[in-house]
Amino acid sequence: MIEKIAHSEISYAKKLHELFQVSYRIEAELLGVSDFPPLRRTTTDFQNSNTQFFGLWKDDVLAAAAEIDQPRNTLDICSLVVHPNYFRQGIARKLLHFLENYDNSETIIVETGWANAPAIALYKKFGFQETREYISEGDIKKICFSKSK
Repeated sequence: MIEKIAHSEISYAKKLHELFQVSYRIEAELLGVSDFPPLRRTTTDFQNSNTQFFGLWKDDVLAAAAEIDQPRNTLDICSLVVHPNYFRQGIARKLLHFLENYDNSETIIVETGWANAPAIALYKKFGFQETREYISEGDIKKICFSKSK
C-alpha cells in the first residue's frame, strides 16, 4: 500500500535517508560517479524538506518512495527510489501509477541520470517524452522527461 510519509518525524526521516542512500548508491554506480549530490542529503534535510513523500511498505520495510513537488499545475517527481532488495518487483511502476492519478496537475515531470537505463525505460514505458538533456553538478549528464495528463 502506498501512503504519505510524515517525513518531519525523525523516525520517518531516518527511514527515508536509509532508503535513499542504498538506492542512490546504485544509481551513482550506473552513472560512474563517486560524488553523487543526492547521497549528500542528511536525515535533517529530509525532516525539513518542503516536498511531499509517499512510500510503499513491504513487511514493515520502506521498499520504495517518491518525493514530489507541485509547482504551477505540474507534478514534479523529484525522486523515485526503490530499495535494491525490491528491484524488479513492479514497485516503481506502482508508484508511478499512483502519482499519475494523484492530483489534477496538467503535466508530470521527472529527470534521471542519462546512463540510468532502467529508469529511462520505465519512464518511456509510461509515455514520458524526453524534453531536454543537461549537465548537472558534478558533471553528471541528466535527461528530463515530461508527460501531459
